[in-house]
Amino acid sequence: MIRGATLGAALVVLYTGMMAAADGITKMIAGGYEAPQLFVLSSLIVVGLTVCYGRVSGEASFRLRSKRAMAVRSGLTVVASIAFFMAFRLLPFADVFLFIGLIPLIAAALSGPVLGEAPRPLAWAALSLGGAGMVFLMPGGLSGMQAGHVWALIAAVTGTGSMLAARVIAKVERAPLAQVFWPNIALLAVMGVWLPFVWQPMDLTDLGWVAAYAMAIFAARYVVAEALRLLPAYVATPLMNLQFVWMVAIGLFAFGEVPTIGTVLGVTLVIVSGLWLVLDERLARSRAAVLPAE
Repeated sequence: MIRGATLGAALVVLYTGMMAAADGITKMIAGGYEAPQLFVLSSLIVVGLTVCYGRVSGEASFRLRSKRAMAVRSGLTVVASIAFFMAFRLLPFADVFLFIGLIPLIAAALSGPVLGEAPRPLAWAALSLGGAGMVFLMPGGLSGMQAGHVWALIAAVTGTGSMLAARVIAKVERAPLAQVFWPNIALLAVMGVWLPFVWQPMDLTDLGWVAAYAMAIFAARYVVAEALRLLPAYVATPLMNLQFVWMVAIGLFAFGEVPTIGTVLGVTLVIVSGLWLVLDERLARSRAAVLPAE
């Protein structure tokens, strides 16, 4: 039976595919609609799916002991959602993924004080390798930063904070549905206030894309809550850079974009750093399991 770090890694890989699909839809919707329209409609669907799944699975209660951590997670999720939407509107698709690559470094910096999971020296080396990969992926360096890049940076910071809050909750209690339900309730409430001022009629095709976005988000947030229960944040978040692989595939097969050598090299370094972290985690758990017997 696959357990522990291996299962957590598999869940993160699944999560990256779901999020890549959701991000692609966000990029498309952002070209014709405002953020509240996407998030109100999708949050309604996600909340409905969560309640229905809860009834079927028997996990119908969304009560939590970690109320403060959930409030932080929900607030950061709202900010991150808006920031990512604006970043996808203002930047090319690939540029936003460059900032997603900052998430492991931010998580590594915060995992010690927030979670008490400071990475071991070998893990810091892997994180540095992943950071080197970002250098190859960043076109033109930092000199060309614009408003979209600022939004993307805000999204990366708040998105990391939301995931760390999820890890805090997961260490205390297992409540993956609640981790999906409450952030979407917060997003629905905040965006609902804004929606009347920006609403535009939507055709059935666009409504279908919003529904697809909602289902991808629902599944992704459920899966990542489980993944963060099994893996420390500084291990899970570098694996999320596998979204770059999806980005290259989408660009190649959907838009005919052939990745540059720099992109391929950067993606390779990012993937290697993620695999290195998983290996380091497995070795650490193996040593911890052997020590008591010695």
